[in-house]
Amino acid sequence: MTPTTARGPAIELHGLTKQFGDFTAVDDLSVSVERGGVVGLLGPNGAGKSTTIRMLLGLIAPTSGSGTVLGHDVTRPSAYMRRVGALVEAPVIYPKLSGRDNLRTLAVLAGVGDERIDEVLDLVDLTGRDGDRASDYSLGMKQRLAIAAALLKDPELVILDEPTNGLDPAGIVEIRELLIRLGQIGKTVIVSSHLLAEIQAACDRLIIIKRGSLVFEGATHELLDKARNELVVVPEDRSHITRLAALLDENGIEFATNGVGLRAPGATARSAFVNRLAFDNGVTLREVRADVEDLEDVFLRLTNAKETN
Repeated sequence: MTPTTARGPAIELHGLTKQFGDFTAVDDLSVSVERGGVVGLLGPNGAGKSTTIRMLLGLIAPTSGSGTVLGHDVTRPSAYMRRVGALVEAPVIYPKLSGRDNLRTLAVLAGVGDERIDEVLDLVDLTGRDGDRASDYSLGMKQRLAIAAALLKDPELVILDEPTNGLDPAGIVEIRELLIRLGQIGKTVIVSSHLLAEIQAACDRLIIIKRGSLVFEGATHELLDKARNELVVVPEDRSHITRLAALLDENGIEFATNGVGLRAPGATARSAFVNRLAFDNGVTLREVRADVEDLEDVFLRLTNAKETN
């Protein structure tokens, strides 16, 4: 398999918009995806992820805006689709054929030989099960077989639309591990999902959209930097709030009051110190706890999708 050596972004979009009548599915989307690694395209159901993917694959034309895929205009998919592998619908698998024979049928159309079939079977970890009928595969194995089919042409860019949909936890882990392997061998992988937790471990970068508009683009760890991380301190006697605030201020701990206690951003590691400080100064605390968001919490907050999910 040939690592990617080309330069320039794999995908670059400027104000890409798609309207269906009066409905705007993708609204002025501008993103840049560097080559290599796994990028999560995230958003609640109906956010415009699938519409964006279909524009990238040339299945539908943008209403306005511009973009390039592998250096070619997004409105000319014939110029780049040979170098793109995609899974955007439920995989078409012949249940009576073996996994290998399914791939062999597609390889003829793709113009690739048996050597490449061996490579992709190994990559998706189906070697040893390739002679089994596809009807005997688990749902996760069928999904990996479909991804193997998308890899037959040794594409530079791999686009997967909700590849973990309907999978059990074991199947999700299998797909996650496969995504990591693809990134490690130099592929650029775009994987969409409406659930961050399912793919966050595999993604180097994230693009989050809501109602077709961009709400976050950056490294996965940068999203975590947006997480709430506060120490909540509540005195037993409300009249001690002023004294407690003065103690925190004297010790360089920033805080905000909320009427019943104090919230100190970024001070969760100093909970034991704050507890001793209060005790030593005659302030009894009713509550000392960390209020910390994980990535899923931040994702839901950014997209206002708690009710949806």
